[in-house]
This record gives sequence, C-alpha cells and structure tokens, in this order.
Amino acid sequence: MTASRVLVLNSGSSSVKYQLLDMADSRRLAVGLVERIGEETSRLVHEPLTGPGAAGGKRERVGAIGDHEAALRAVAKELDADGLGLDSPELAAVGHRVVHGGTRFTRPTVIDDEVLAEIRSLIPLAPLHNPANVTGIEVARSLRADLPQVAVFDTAFHSTMPEYVARYAIDAATADKYSIRRYGFHGTSHAYVSRATAELLGRPVEDVNVIVLHLGNGASASAVRGGVCVETSMGLTPLEGLVMGTRSGDLDPAVIFHLARVGGLSVDEIDSLLNKKSGLLGMCGDNDMREVLRRAGEGDEAAATAFAAYVHRLKKYIGAYSAVLGRVDAVAFTAGVGENAHQVREAAVDGLAELGLALDLEANAARSSEPRLISTEYARVAVAVVPTDEELEIAAQTYALVTQ
Repeated sequence: MTASRVLVLNSGSSSVKYQLLDMADSRRLAVGLVERIGEETSRLVHEPLTGPGAAGGKRERVGAIGDHEAALRAVAKELDADGLGLDSPELAAVGHRVVHGGTRFTRPTVIDDEVLAEIRSLIPLAPLHNPANVTGIEVARSLRADLPQVAVFDTAFHSTMPEYVARYAIDAATADKYSIRRYGFHGTSHAYVSRATAELLGRPVEDVNVIVLHLGNGASASAVRGGVCVETSMGLTPLEGLVMGTRSGDLDPAVIFHLARVGGLSVDEIDSLLNKKSGLLGMCGDNDMREVLRRAGEGDEAAATAFAAYVHRLKKYIGAYSAVLGRVDAVAFTAGVGENAHQVREAAVDGLAELGLALDLEANAARSSEPRLISTEYARVAVAVVPTDEELEIAAQTYALVTQ
C-alpha cells in the first residue's frame, strides 16, 4: 500500500485548524478545528468526509483543552474513531503552515532539529504566528517521530521578487542587520490561485500574467508573471498594503512618530492601533465587509467612506501591478471577501476599461463555489473568481517533497 495521505496543520496561538487529504486524488478525508485552547470553553469541531463516520456529519465537543499537545491528541482521537488515525500506514507526512520563513526558507522544507531551531530564530519577524507554528510542529513530531514533517512557508512564493523590489530604500547596513525587507504573505494562496487562474484560461501557467487579489480580513495583492511572483503588497509584516479588516495597510511612517511624540502612545499601543484597531474597523467600527456593505447601503456615511477607501486602495494596486507586469492576462479575486462580495469586485473594476477590464454584471452577481470568469467576452483582460485552497496547496507541496 502506497502512503498518500497528508495531514495539514495550521497552528495558531489558541487554535489548530486541520485537514486530512489523500493526494492520490486530492480528496479531503476529514476537516476540523480546535479553538480557544487553554480555556474552559475550548471547542473541537470535527467533520469526517469519508468512511462510516461521514454519515453522522460533524461532531462537536466543548470543554477544557489545556494546550496544543492536548488539542492534537484530541484531533488524533477523532481521526482514529473514523479509521483515519495518525498511526495509519497510509499517512505519508504532516504538512505545517509556517507564516515566516525569512530569507532562509524559500521552498517547502523537511523539518529536523536544525530547521526547527531556525524557524524559532525567525520569531522576532512574526511574533504572533511563528511561536504557535513551532508548537504545532513540536507536538506533531512527538506524536509521530517517524513521520516526515514538512514546513510550508507563507513567505516562500514571494521570495522570487527581484532584490530591488524586496529592498526598502533605507540604509542597507541597518536593513541587513535587522533583516528588514519585503517578504510578503498569503503565499500559498497566491501560488494556488495564480496557477488555477491559468488553468481556468486553458493556458500554460508560464504564459499567463495574473494580478491576484486575496481579500479576507487580511488582504494582499500580488503580481505574478508566468507563475513567478514579481511583486506583492505585504512587506516586512502583514501590515503593509491594502486596507484590511483591522489593519491600516499603507501608511506614512511619520504617523508613528507623530503618535509617539504628540499623542504619547507607546510602541505597543501604536502596534495594536495599526494592526488591530485600524482598517475597516477603525474607520467605521465594523471589520466584517457584509456589515460595512449593509450599513453603506442604508446611508451610513462612515461605512460608505470606509468602503470607498477599501476600493480606492484596490484600484491603486491593480493599476500599479498592471504597470509592473506590462501585460496582464487576468485579475483574480479570492478569499472570503474576494469570493463572496460581488459589490467589492464590481467597484474595484469599475472605471478600469482603459486597462482592459470590464465585468459581466450578471455573471459577477451570480453566486458559485466554482472557479469562473466574470468578465465580458470582449474584455482584453479576464476577470476571475477563484476560490483559494491553501490546505490543498500545502498538502500538494508536502507530498511532492516527501515522494521525490
């Protein structure tokens, strides 16, 4: 029996998202989530998608789950109940989402002690994410020490950006000393969607130039030339770029100095303001695009202004990346907002006919979970909605590495 299953783990500070996939046919076998780890009200939701357990649908349990080890042991128990346990000989590897790979990790990497130590050393670049990623790796290794564990990095897809794009225009010695450069994030999504867009167009990925707009609570844009990222909107951290749910995106750095000198805010207070209390939330009090659209539709001025700012920034990046690529074959919308908010897509493309973009409004408004074109027949640039699948991308990269 050939081992073809991959368990994908996305470990957050108080949560673990997981999927078990069979890469023989890219089929999901089970999905689930453990949240509020460390609290009395921890919650595990598990859904088997194959085998005898699938008939019962989702299973949910609420109760204290003390730490990530307890969480992963609980996940293993649920999988085992469905005949999909971690001890299965069909399990080929565990793929871990790791947010920051710095300049060291530019491709999927089998994890050993040295690699784990290097991921730990990158914690200062991603203090909210890499510690949880490390914990998930450590626990998974303790549960199956014999099994290949693979790190797939959010930053890796963007490591192909030219040096003049990745560099900030600051003192080079200072930048090198503190690893200050543009890394980019959401890389697994941008990789998957750019490739899926080429497939939707029926063309080789090497021949297609795509602007990918990953629009969720966190949002980023990328310019992808022939399957290779040449520019992305996020930078040293996920704060740079588009207006997001709670993040400001692009900002005059002097705002930070002003808040410190005039407002008397501490570094931590400014960090919290820009990352957690800005964006749509800061402008109108809601970071859920559905609420922003509802309120704007009812004449709420703050919500309308927030929506206009969100769309204006999108247009700027579409225009800028059109210039970077020179020739654009497609603009692809993805992630929660990009896939579901037809008003955002319509507003972002409106007025860009000179760049070759024109929407079929009826196709744009129609809901579907399938990849699809929403541009008019005569549009020079295709506009697509491509549901992202970061877990499948992580599983595919993991499986390809361990079966080489």
